[in-house]
Amino acid sequence: MVREAAPGERRTDPGRTRRRGAALEEAILEAAARELTESGFAGMTMDKVAARAGTNKNTLYRRWPNRLALGTAAYKRLATTAPVPDTGTLRGDVLELLRQANRHWSSPLGAVLRELLAAAGGATEFLSGLQDRSGEAAAAPWLTVLGRAVARGEASPEALHPRVATVAVALLRGEFVVQGVPNVPDAVLVEITDEVYLPLVRGRGTAPRGADA
Repeated sequence: MVREAAPGERRTDPGRTRRRGAALEEAILEAAARELTESGFAGMTMDKVAARAGTNKNTLYRRWPNRLALGTAAYKRLATTAPVPDTGTLRGDVLELLRQANRHWSSPLGAVLRELLAAAGGATEFLSGLQDRSGEAAAAPWLTVLGRAVARGEASPEALHPRVATVAVALLRGEFVVQGVPNVPDAVLVEITDEVYLPLVRGRGTAPRGADA
């Protein structure tokens, strides 16, 4: 038998458990990720996220100082890592990595990323979080393909540095962020590869074996 609440007594839902800690944070991030997917960063508000997560704005602000911080965390939850290509040649691998990045930046999720980058402006704490793909995490697939290329004699060992490794994807990012294009033609990816990246990583005196692949 269910007892009725006395006058002035707070009603509780016996089937509802109040979420705390990690469970609450998970619910908020899930709600924010859904808002990003449905409305983009421009349409994501703290009110909407709080309502969807079944909490209040104060709870959100205790964990994330502003909408950009929450949007960044939600985006990183949505982003996935593509497999590292292994075409057998450095040129083939570089082109495939650039094509993967181009597909991502051209996608609806990529549009969210561009919104976040524009909102971040020069805020380095947010830029570093958004641009994980240009830091250690981003350099990993490029260092992998360069390592194979060094072993095949296609690239100089001096190229095995994160800043050198990510030059091509940084140039591609510039097309989206600086030029504001929605998609980069494949001819531009080929140009970045052949005119900039391959000459850079081969170094002086390195034979470009497999360059015609």
